[in-house]
Amino acid sequence: MKATGIAFLIRYRIPLLLVAVIATLLAIRPAMQLDFDRTIESLYAPDNPRLLEFQKSRRLFGGDEFVVVAWEQDDALSDESLEQISRFSDTLSQVPGIEPESTQNISDTLTLKNFDSAIGSSFGPFQVFARRAAQITMRKRLIALSRGLLIGEDDRTVAVVLRLKSADDATVDRAVTYRRIRELAAEHDPKAYVAGEPIQVYDAFRYVEEDGFNLFLVSFVLLGVGLLILFQNLRWVTLPLLIVVASVLWTRGLLVLAGARLSMVSSMLNALLTIIGVAAVAHIAVRFRAERVNHSAQAALYRTLRVLGGPIFWAAATTAIGFLSLTVSNITPVRSFGLMMALGTGLVLLATALYTPGTILLAKKWVDLKSPPAEGALIATLLLTARTVRRFPLMIGAGTAVLIIASVAGMFRLNVETDFSKNFREDSPVIVALNFIEDRLGGAGSWEVNFEAPDELTKDYLDRTRDLSQRLKSLTIEGNEEPLTNVVSLTDGLDLIPPIISSDLPEGNLKLLSGLQPELVPSLYNREAGRMRIILRSAERTQSSEKKRIIDAVAQEARQVFPDAKVSGIYVLLTFLIESLLADQFLSFGVAACGVIAMTGIALRSVSLAILSIVPNVFPIAIVLGGMGWLGLTINLGTAMIASVSIGLTIDSSIHYLTGFQSARRRGCSVAEAILETHSSTGRALVFATLALAVGFSVLSLSHFIPLVYFGLLTSLALIGGLAGNLILLPMLLTLRYPQSAIVSEPVPPTAPEPQVIAE
Repeated sequence: MKATGIAFLIRYRIPLLLVAVIATLLAIRPAMQLDFDRTIESLYAPDNPRLLEFQKSRRLFGGDEFVVVAWEQDDALSDESLEQISRFSDTLSQVPGIEPESTQNISDTLTLKNFDSAIGSSFGPFQVFARRAAQITMRKRLIALSRGLLIGEDDRTVAVVLRLKSADDATVDRAVTYRRIRELAAEHDPKAYVAGEPIQVYDAFRYVEEDGFNLFLVSFVLLGVGLLILFQNLRWVTLPLLIVVASVLWTRGLLVLAGARLSMVSSMLNALLTIIGVAAVAHIAVRFRAERVNHSAQAALYRTLRVLGGPIFWAAATTAIGFLSLTVSNITPVRSFGLMMALGTGLVLLATALYTPGTILLAKKWVDLKSPPAEGALIATLLLTARTVRRFPLMIGAGTAVLIIASVAGMFRLNVETDFSKNFREDSPVIVALNFIEDRLGGAGSWEVNFEAPDELTKDYLDRTRDLSQRLKSLTIEGNEEPLTNVVSLTDGLDLIPPIISSDLPEGNLKLLSGLQPELVPSLYNREAGRMRIILRSAERTQSSEKKRIIDAVAQEARQVFPDAKVSGIYVLLTFLIESLLADQFLSFGVAACGVIAMTGIALRSVSLAILSIVPNVFPIAIVLGGMGWLGLTINLGTAMIASVSIGLTIDSSIHYLTGFQSARRRGCSVAEAILETHSSTGRALVFATLALAVGFSVLSLSHFIPLVYFGLLTSLALIGGLAGNLILLPMLLTLRYPQSAIVSEPVPPTAPEPQVIAE
C-alpha cells in the first residue's frame, strides 16, 4: 500500500471511523430486510429446459404441489373411521393456502357424493338393484386405485392429500400454511406425519435461514473467545468483530438495494465474511506487536500497514476471484452466491481500512498485545519445520506426490447426491415423516409423464394411453422391481365406471367421470392445450443414482407409445438439481485457479512464484475431494463449492508468506534465512488465523442442513491443509528452486523497510 494512502488513513482516522460507524448503523435496517427466495424456480437457471417443462405443466394442469398428511387409523374402512377421516380432512382443507376442493381422502373417495347426479335417475325396472351394484363395483375399484396413495395395504395407514394454492393465489405465506398443517397433525390422535416435496424445499430454506443466523452468532462468540485467548486484548478482539459486523451489514444492505434475494447456499455468507475479516486482522496484530518493540503505537501501525497493506489487498482480490469463479456454475444459487461473496470480500477490505486506524489508535494506553499461550513453543515448532523441510525436500516432495496421486484416484469415485432428502438429518421432522409414509404407503415423490392428446378422445387413443399406463405399472429396472409405487391415468378413472352405467362413446364416459370425480379429468387432460398426462409416484428416499435411472426408464417407455412424451414434476427437478455439480466443481476450480495465478503473479510480480504458490493450495483441496471419493461421501450443494472457495481462501496465506519471503530476500537474506524468518513471523499469523477460522467453520457442523455441515467441516480441513501446505510444501518448493542457498541455524530478526514515521 502506498505511503500516502496509509498516511491519509491514519491522519483522518477519526472522521473515517465515524463514517464507518454511521454507514454500519444505516445499513442495519435494510440488511434485516434481506429475505430468501424459497421457490423451486430459484434453484434453476430461468432458461433451464426442465424448469420450463415444469412451469408449462403447471400452467396446463394446475399446481402440483402436494402435501401428504398420514397416520394410523384402526379399521380404516369402517363407517366410523371414514367419518373421522372426513372430519380431519375438512379441518385440513380449511387451512389458508390450501385448495379445499382438491383435497383427497379415502372417505370422500368412497362416499361417491356425486354418484346420483352423475348417472341420472333411470336404470330401468331394476333401478335400486342396478344402482347398488354399480356403487359396490365402483367402491372396490376405488379402493384398489387408492392403494399406496390414500390407504395402505394394511388397511390401517391412511392419508389426506392436500393441494397447495399457487403462490400468486394464496392469501398467506407458505410458512403459515405449513406451520398450521403441522400443528393440526401434531394435535391429531394418533399423531399424524406431514411430508411432500414442497415441505422438503421449504424446510431446506427454513433450516438454511435459521442456521445462517444462529450459527453466525455462535461462531461470532467462539471467534471472540478464541481471539481473546490469542491476543489477550479486548481492543484487538473488538476490531475484527467490528469489521465482520460492518461488512455483513453493508453487503446485505447493498443486496437489498439491488433487489437481490438470498438463495439456499447463501447462508454461508456471514461465516465466510467472518473468515476474511479475522484473517486480515490476525496478520495486522502479529506485525503490529513486533513493531511496537521499537516504535510508538502510531508509527508501529504505519509501518504495519506499509508492509501488510499490499498483501491484504491482494489476498482479498484473490479471494474475490475464487468466489467469482462460481459464476460459471449451472446452478443459480451457486452463481448468485459467488457474486454476493465477491461483493462482500471487497467490503471487508473497505471495513478493514476504515475501522483499523481509528479503533487501534483511539486510546493508545491499552493498545499493546500480550504473547499468546505457548507462543515460544509454536515458534520453535515452526523453525524446526522449516529446517526439516530444507533438509529433506525430495522426501517431502515424493510423499506429497503419492498423496496427490491417491487423491486424484479418489476423485474419480465421487458421486453426486440426487436424493434431496439426504440434505436433512435423520431425526428431522421431514425425514421422520418421509420414512413413515414410504414405509406404510409407498413413494412420496410425485411426478408425471405428459404427451400430446387430441381435441376429441377416441377409443384408439385411450387404448394407447391405457397401454402406456399398464407398461408403467409393470415397469421394472435392474435391481428394482417396483420403481413406481403408484400410477394414475385418465383411463384408470374411466375404468372405474361399471359396465352397467358405461357409455359406448369415450366422450360420454369422460362426461360421466367428470360428474363422479370433478377434479380428476382436468388434472389429467387439457383439451384446449391438447395435452394428457399420467401421474406417477416413486420412493423419495432412493439411492443417489437410482432416481435418474427410474426417470430415464419412464421416459424411454413412454416415448415408445407417444414419441413426444416428457417427464416433469418437483421430483424430477430435485433429482437433476445437483446433476451438474461434479462438472461445476472442476470447471469453477479451473477458472478459480487461472484467476488466482494471474492475480498472484501481479501481486508478487513473478509468474514463476504465482505458479509455484498454486501447488500448496491445490494439495489440501485434492486431499479433501479425494478423501470424499474414497470414503464414499457424495457431492452436494455445500461440497460443490469447496474447491473454488478453498483456493480463494488458502491462497491468502501463500501471498502473505511469499511477500514476507520476498521482503527478507530484498534485505539480503539467503533463501534459508528468508524461510526461517518468514516461518517465525508470518507463520505465526497464519497459525493463529487458521486455528481461529477452523473453529469458527466447524460450528457449521451443528446445522440441520447437511450441505452446511459438509461445507463447514470440509472447509475447516481444507484451511488446515492449506496451512500445512504453506508451511511445508511452499518452503519445500522454494528450497528446490534455490538449492544453492546455505542453511543457517538462527533466523534473522524481522525488520521492515524504513518508512516516513508519523509524529505522535
